[in-house]
Amino acid sequence: MSANLLELIPIRSIKSIDEADGTVTILKPKFKNPWVVKFVATRVKNPDYKVKLDAYGSFVWKQIDGERTVEEIGNNLREQFQEDVEPVYERLGDFIHSLIRFKFIEFENYTLETAQKH
Repeated sequence: MSANLLELIPIRSIKSIDEADGTVTILKPKFKNPWVVKFVATRVKNPDYKVKLDAYGSFVWKQIDGERTVEEIGNNLREQFQEDVEPVYERLGDFIHSLIRFKFIEFENYTLETAQKH
């Protein structure tokens, strides 16, 4: 059984920084191996890749708080940006799938194990 994306609750699984202009930059670690992280990442100037989000992506990222569903985030996005984000759920769905693909988010109420049980 597959889950309805709009009912899922996304949670951040990676760090980010809020920029002065209101946008968000996601920090994706360059190194994953614990040994490399401990001995190499601490010695390099930039241990993270920086992914800069635009105004829409930044708004969505800030809405991802582990409490709101994707549908609630979409409603808030539409309220904030109105017709500029239409079709809102199609665009939001594409963005959420990108965040999942790059492992920037997970879901509070849905995992691969949950999906396999149904």
